[in-house]
Amino acid sequence: MQESTFEQMQRAFSMTCSITINIRSKAERIWRLLTDAQGFPRWNSTVTSIEGQIREGERLRLRVPGTDRTFTPKVSNVMPLERMTWTGGFTPVFKGVRTFELRARDDGSTDFAMVERFSGLMLPLLKGSLPDFGPVFARYAKDLKNEAERTRGELGCESSSHTEPSSCS
Repeated sequence: MQESTFEQMQRAFSMTCSITINIRSKAERIWRLLTDAQGFPRWNSTVTSIEGQIREGERLRLRVPGTDRTFTPKVSNVMPLERMTWTGGFTPVFKGVRTFELRARDDGSTDFAMVERFSGLMLPLLKGSLPDFGPVFARYAKDLKNEAERTRGELGCESSSHTEPSSCS
């Protein structure tokens, strides 16, 4: 899985977008990037700021380029080094649920998956105003991959080594 793979499925009252990518870094390193709210905008071009702490039960204040809107997802289902979910909106009107998953591989790399499901009675009316999530998700995954692999290089780590020091994760 060298390049990212994006998929989008649409139904009358739901839309699901997903992306997967393999990152030549351990899950611990990727998890640290995904849970560092203050550092997020430094490596992720799809986020301008995050206020709050990315941990179970916390409500975040998230800003993205191209809009003045502030998103306020709640963090849940946190399983460190494996998965977490950010949920925002108002059921049954409009709701977005974004799930992040990490799967460690035997070669020292990690498969990253991000899935967002939008649902609600307003979705048919809002679909036309939503952005094209393909490029946004691809940029998110590429930014994460580049940062995780770049910082491994700064630590002098070799790619996909089974004998990496713990500081290379």
